Amino acid sequence: MLRITELKLPLDHAEADLLTALATKLGIRAEQITKFVIFRRGYDSRKKADIQLVYTLDFEVPNAVAAYLLKKFKRDVNLLPTPDTSYKFVANADALDTDHLRPVVVGFGPCGIMAALILAQMGLRPIILERGKVGRERTLDTWALWRKSELNTESNVQFGEGGAGTFSDGKLWTQTKDPKHYGRKVLQEFVAAGAPEEILYVSKPHVGTFRLVKMVEHIRAAIIALGGEFRFQHKVVDVEFDDAGPVKKICAIVTENAEGLRETLRTDHVVLAIGHSARDTFKMLFDRGVHIEAKPFSIGFRIEHPQGLIDRARFGPSAGNEILGAADYKLVHHASNGRSVYSFCMCPGGTVVAATSEAGRVVTNGMSQYSRNERNANAGIVVGITPDDYPGHPLAGIAFQQQWESRAYELGGRNYYAPAQLVGDFVAGVASTALGGVEPSYKPGVTLTDLESALPDYAVAAIREAIPAFEKQIPGFFMADAVLTGVETRTSSPIRITRRDDDLQSLNVRGLFPAGEGAGYAGGIMSAGIDGIRVAEAVAQSIVGRK
Repeated sequence: MLRITELKLPLDHAEADLLTALATKLGIRAEQITKFVIFRRGYDSRKKADIQLVYTLDFEVPNAVAAYLLKKFKRDVNLLPTPDTSYKFVANADALDTDHLRPVVVGFGPCGIMAALILAQMGLRPIILERGKVGRERTLDTWALWRKSELNTESNVQFGEGGAGTFSDGKLWTQTKDPKHYGRKVLQEFVAAGAPEEILYVSKPHVGTFRLVKMVEHIRAAIIALGGEFRFQHKVVDVEFDDAGPVKKICAIVTENAEGLRETLRTDHVVLAIGHSARDTFKMLFDRGVHIEAKPFSIGFRIEHPQGLIDRARFGPSAGNEILGAADYKLVHHASNGRSVYSFCMCPGGTVVAATSEAGRVVTNGMSQYSRNERNANAGIVVGITPDDYPGHPLAGIAFQQQWESRAYELGGRNYYAPAQLVGDFVAGVASTALGGVEPSYKPGVTLTDLESALPDYAVAAIREAIPAFEKQIPGFFMADAVLTGVETRTSSPIRITRRDDDLQSLNVRGLFPAGEGAGYAGGIMSAGIDGIRVAEAVAQSIVGRK
């Protein structure tokens, strides 16, 4: 097959126009094209009065025609042979002894899901440990916080089947370099588990929370059918090492179930996919001598505007078009105090959600359903933080996050309500006392206040400067009635469980494979899933390669 990119058609084109445009671009007859499929569909909205769809197509023509086209377009980077994006397993467990120690995957978020699935597909029968509950039970616990201010610290937005990505917009794109097309494998497995097939070709695919819950259940069933084993409500509370040689080697992990019963599980390969909020696990690993470093992350607020305002600003007269859907945005501002402010995890037509996992703290995040038809758009407006802002201990970033999460709990009224302020009041430096035209979506509710003390002074100053600046890119962004809700602190992990580049194992513990967001090697569903595949391959090569 051949691939052509940058094929543009009007937003309202007829289905038959695609074949005609392809043939015209190639300079051949339409009947010479025996087959074509859409590999990618995006849009170009730089001219709002003339938004165009932009296609990447894979197509088949007779061999002689293909040779003619490759010669004709030999200097055109937009026409090339279709690359092989199929996934190829790096190992096969058929030759292994049946009594080999099974690999263990800790955490069943996006990274753990893909790591466990790949290991299972290679015949390695992983054991999966998840501190939280299965998806449907976890959903009920999460709703209890949102509806009744009742927090379950082991079953919430952060912990449970599907990980933090379950209660999110379900964004399935990433800017991570992916030369081996692992992202394609992730998308294909999601489609096989029930995701809409369009995620394979739309430029910014998403699935939404409700679909993610069902998809994860299907993937879990597939792993079990391949010999995998799940243990929910089993938190890893300790690790054991074989210290006989010059290098530490993992030889067992200790788990604790919901009843407080402990069990020692022998293993020599552990995928550590624990997510960015497993703070107690981070501390345990550090105390046991696993190499951990502080890393940058970001903190800020969630901002909400009417979705229609964002649609009109981005799409002009095409706002509301079904193909374009709800508009998103990506913004960045370099403030005069040296801080960078940027939009994070933008959720079109979504809601701001309570995302804490610790008592006495308030954390916000954004979420959308597949339809993206809620009244508000929301995004994190966050400021970059570096270890220089919390010097000392490698885990000091956790205490930094907790400080501001506790402050948000106080400002919100100590009942898991979130502190909120109108954008106009925030920039002016006055407390808000009444809502305007934007109804905040955060549940269980918000407490209007002054967010001046909700973040460090430098972060507040940078965001105050950035919001009016963003007005130049999104007309209406500096809307006085728009709402800021605090605080957004868990944009990424504040630590990195550093690993070797060659075999992806911990710097100082053999058999321990740090992975995904919690280890500091991903940021979002897709990059976490891709990292899960990479780590699963490293585990498989370690196991099979030594036999």
